[in-house]
Amino acid sequence: MKIKYNYAYFDEGSKREIRRAMLKAVAIPGYQVPFASREMPIGRGWGTGGLQLTLSLIGKDDTLKVIDQGSDESVNAVNIKNLIAKTTGVDLTDDTESASLIQSRHRIPEIPLNSDQILILQVPIPEPLRTVEASEFTTKRLHAENEYSGAWLMLFEQIIKYGQMSTGADHPVVVADRYVMAPSPIPRFDNPKMNQSKALILLGAGREKKVYAIPPYTRVVSLAFNDYPFQVEGFKDKTCRLCGAEGVYMDEIIDDNSETASYQCNDASFCLMRLNGGN
Repeated sequence: MKIKYNYAYFDEGSKREIRRAMLKAVAIPGYQVPFASREMPIGRGWGTGGLQLTLSLIGKDDTLKVIDQGSDESVNAVNIKNLIAKTTGVDLTDDTESASLIQSRHRIPEIPLNSDQILILQVPIPEPLRTVEASEFTTKRLHAENEYSGAWLMLFEQIIKYGQMSTGADHPVVVADRYVMAPSPIPRFDNPKMNQSKALILLGAGREKKVYAIPPYTRVVSLAFNDYPFQVEGFKDKTCRLCGAEGVYMDEIIDDNSETASYQCNDASFCLMRLNGGN
């Protein structure tokens, strides 16, 4: 017996409820909006938040790209694409520029996004104060009072211990000079891409039942001290061993035989585009 699903898996009422939460998130940049996270045919923690946003937005004329840590062909990315394609029939692509919807885990594409695109980021922990405050009631109050001493203290402790801010990913940002926000576990390298982005950025946490957003052309600043400025990962003088790209986020590849390191573009589709003659 063949099971038939509604277009984009969800019933229309569920889509409307999730879209209403997204509209509120866009209206209040960086603010975490609760929503009724649905049960999904994938485990929580594997992109259910981003997937619910994508399924609620996607239309028949959209073209979808899904990334998992820079790769379009990881198990997680392929399974999400298969689910969406089977329930919508939309076109899939690995090309960043031709996608209207981009769902991503842990990366923002290297190619700058445009105003006709929407980037949807999967988020495991949406609360930037969670490491210093376990109570949801308290963190809500701290946000309301614009009290972010805990986030500053976290960065200060890193400087005391390591001599620098050591946040490997998910470095907190201030959105529209108001809310401190967790940008999802993207590397620090991608934080500046959020500032004044032409594309709408939506962030969904299915397990935590939160959605938040960065509207286009919104000021986004990474938390940092005047004497310890924010710095991205350093790839100075490093080039991709495949396409020769510079100034992009790279993976370090260790040769087991020689124990020497080489570097390769983390964004696989960007690297392939350059190999095929693109810029």
